[in-house]
Amino acid sequence: MVNPWRGEVVLVVNGERCVMRLTLGALAGLEVALAEPSMIALVERFEQSRFSSADVLALLKAGLTGAGFKDAAQALDHAEIEGGPMTAARAAAELIARTFVVPEP
Repeated sequence: MVNPWRGEVVLVVNGERCVMRLTLGALAGLEVALAEPSMIALVERFEQSRFSSADVLALLKAGLTGAGFKDAAQALDHAEIEGGPMTAARAAAELIARTFVVPEP
């Protein structure tokens, strides 16, 4: 079961249900890939809708990598994402939002 408090988001890739999450290592790689100086700058970039399709793809790859998928980077480049680009963008936005939500005690 997907746990939203753990920052998990589901994406269906090539017909396979994939649970994504952003670990600290995946976030660090994402900062480097997107040339952002901090996690706050990364979040602001998405909150302000200053992202591209390449940014969405990088975020999804980081989410799959964080969840332990091997070869996530190569797999997504030619994958069919159920729901298309808009679903991918929504999943990316949800992934980053859930990653930075502090659960209530």
